[in-house]
Amino acid sequence: MGKFQSIENRKIRFALVGAGRIAANHFGAIEKLASECELVDVCDVDKAALDAAVSKTGAKGHSSLTAMLQSTTADAVILTTPSGLHPRQAIEVAQSGRHVVSEKPMATQWQDGLAMVRACDDAGVRLFVVKQNRRNATLQLLKKAVTQGRFGRIYNVALNVFWTRPQDYYDAASWRGKWEFDGGAFMNQASHYIDLLGWLIGPVESVMAYTATQARNIEAEDSGVAAIRWRNGAMGTLNVSMLTYPKNLEGSITILGEKGTVRVGGVAVNEIQEWQFADKRPEDDEIKNANYATTSVYGFGHPLYYDNVIQTLRGKAEPETDGREGLKSLELLIAMYRSARDGVRVALPLER
Repeated sequence: MGKFQSIENRKIRFALVGAGRIAANHFGAIEKLASECELVDVCDVDKAALDAAVSKTGAKGHSSLTAMLQSTTADAVILTTPSGLHPRQAIEVAQSGRHVVSEKPMATQWQDGLAMVRACDDAGVRLFVVKQNRRNATLQLLKKAVTQGRFGRIYNVALNVFWTRPQDYYDAASWRGKWEFDGGAFMNQASHYIDLLGWLIGPVESVMAYTATQARNIEAEDSGVAAIRWRNGAMGTLNVSMLTYPKNLEGSITILGEKGTVRVGGVAVNEIQEWQFADKRPEDDEIKNANYATTSVYGFGHPLYYDNVIQTLRGKAEPETDGREGLKSLELLIAMYRSARDGVRVALPLER
């Protein structure tokens, strides 16, 4: 897409909206890449959160996105606000002529996701959706093995997200667990894992799901399961719970193929626990090095993700996860929710 004016010979300028829990990862990534980019503005409706962000980053503070857009010199605006606010904010940013970097999930409604992509296309700006887990060393090795065809035919896939989110986590912010702003365990906590279903295995043919709010006092689900069939014939399961006693236990993916078996587990797909293939390759020796201790379920992918955003804006790379790529996991999420709600098998693609 040649219509984007690439930015050369200066730092890329970012502004950030929503200085909550995940914003720290973005501040850290921008700081780590300080030779390439800088944070010029930050915005939050909560004065305490805004003041803390301003003193941490030295960026200029704003209490409203509209006001910030009138004065900011930013090339791109990062949305780390509640998911349900992303669409309206992304459209406003795009119409101001700036690129959009949206945290996951890009939206909580299918039509909203489509509208975000359309608005950015119409304004001639880039839309990036943050999927930093794809950059984890463990998953990069797994992706390479899939791409090289080392599994032969993939038969079975199992994804487990057994984490803990106590009631006080949901009570800490009024938007958490709400349908309009957040969604539940599938859409918020497990969305990076649901992204892997398409990114690693390929297009999904159909899903059947159950969701439940078993223990937490929230609108959306704290637990869910799904059965999945891919177009390439593979079948699999997704099993998600935010009620694991007493702490986060596992974020894992297991792939069983004709010529290979792999299990990447740990708390957040950070350990390769099984790696068996019919053929031997030099990179099989890298397995031990790819494992990393994780202090956070977010992993260490944000700086690597930002590197791709920067190189794309410089005209030297293609976006790893643009709006259309983001729509793929949103589509899968919406299909699972529709299946759970209506008690039916939902086929993909959804109507556009």
